[in-house]
Amino acid sequence: MFLRLAVILFVILPVLAQNGDDNPRVQELYGQAKSAQSQGDIATASARYEEILRIAPRLGPAYNNLGALYFRQREFQKAAKVLEAGLKVSPAMPSASALLGISLYEMGEYNEARPRLEAALHANAADSNAELYLVHTLTKLGEYDAAETHLRQLAGREPKNQEIWYLIAKLHMKQSEVALAKMNAIDPNSVLAHQLSGEMMEAMNNYDGAIVQLKKAVDMAPQRPGGHYRLGDAYMSQAQWESASEQFQAELTVDPANCMAWWKLGSVVLLKNGSPEDALRDIEKALSMCPGMTNARVDRARALVKMNRTAEAATDLEAAVKADPSEPSTHFLLSKVYRSLGRAQEAQAEMQTFSKLEESARLAIAERAQEVIKNKETAH
Repeated sequence: MFLRLAVILFVILPVLAQNGDDNPRVQELYGQAKSAQSQGDIATASARYEEILRIAPRLGPAYNNLGALYFRQREFQKAAKVLEAGLKVSPAMPSASALLGISLYEMGEYNEARPRLEAALHANAADSNAELYLVHTLTKLGEYDAAETHLRQLAGREPKNQEIWYLIAKLHMKQSEVALAKMNAIDPNSVLAHQLSGEMMEAMNNYDGAIVQLKKAVDMAPQRPGGHYRLGDAYMSQAQWESASEQFQAELTVDPANCMAWWKLGSVVLLKNGSPEDALRDIEKALSMCPGMTNARVDRARALVKMNRTAEAATDLEAAVKADPSEPSTHFLLSKVYRSLGRAQEAQAEMQTFSKLEESARLAIAERAQEVIKNKETAH
C-alpha cells in the first residue's frame, strides 16, 4: 500500500503561484529540486525545498512536496513536522492533510491521524489511499463499524480490488473475535459461546476443534434448533458419515422443517453409496420446502442417475447450471447425462465449458502458489 501511495503522490507537482513566485532564486531552486527528484536524488531535492522555504516561508506547495519527499524516505516524524507547518500556512491542501494523516498513522499516533485523514476525505471523497489509511486507523482505534462503512464505500468504487475484500474479511474476523471475547466475559461456558467458537474454528478449517466446541453446545442444549445441524455439517466435512447422519436426524426431530438437514441427510446417503431411493426421498423433502436449493438439485440429479432416470436428472442439472454457471462439476455431470441420452453435441459443449472452468481454476491455484514461493524467497 505504501509503494502504491508513493507513486500516486509523486505525480503531484507544486504550483508556484504565490509568495515568491516572482523570486528568480525560488524558481531556480524549484527547477533544481524537480531535476534532482526526477533523477532519484531525493536528498538534493529535499535540500532545495528546504532552501526554498527559508526564502519563501509562505509557499504552501513547497511544504507539501518537502513533506512528500520525507515521507518517501519513511522519515515520518520529519514529514509530519513539515506538513503541519504547511497546513498552517495553506490549510486548503488535501494532499498535505492526507500525507500528514498517513505519517501520523505510521508513527502510531492514531488519534491524531484520524482527523487529518477525515479532513483529506472531506476535501476529496475519491482519495482511496487516504480512505484505506483511515480504515486502518479506525481499526486500530477499535472503531470497527466506522471502518466497515469506509471499506464498503471503497468496494463500491473498486469492486475488483482484492485488497479491499481482504480487509473486509479480516475486519469481520476481528469483529468475531471481539464478539466472542465479550460473550466469554459474560459466560465462557454458555451454549452460544461454544457454538460461535466452533463456527469460527470451522471457518478456519479446524474441524476437529469445531467438532469439540459444537458438541459441547449440543450437549448443553440438545433441543436448540440448529445445533445438531451445525455439528452434523462439521462431521460431514471430516467424512464421518455415520456421525453426520445421526446429527442431521437429531436436528430433524427438533426442527422437522430444516430443509438443509433433509438435503444433507440425503447427500450423506449418496456419499457412502447407500440406497439412491432413500437419498432421493430425503432430498425431495428438502426441495419441497426450499425449491431454490441449487446444490440439492445437483444431488437429486446424482440420485436419479443412479436410478437410470437420466432425463429427469438432466432437467435438474440444467436448472443448476443456470443458477450457478461457474461450478465446473455440474457441467461435467450434465455432459455425462447428455451423452447417455444421445445428445452428443450438447455433451461436448458442456465438457468444453467444464474444461475451461477447470483450467481457469488450475491457473488461479498455480498463480497463488507462485506468489507464496516468491514471497518466501523475498523474505529470505
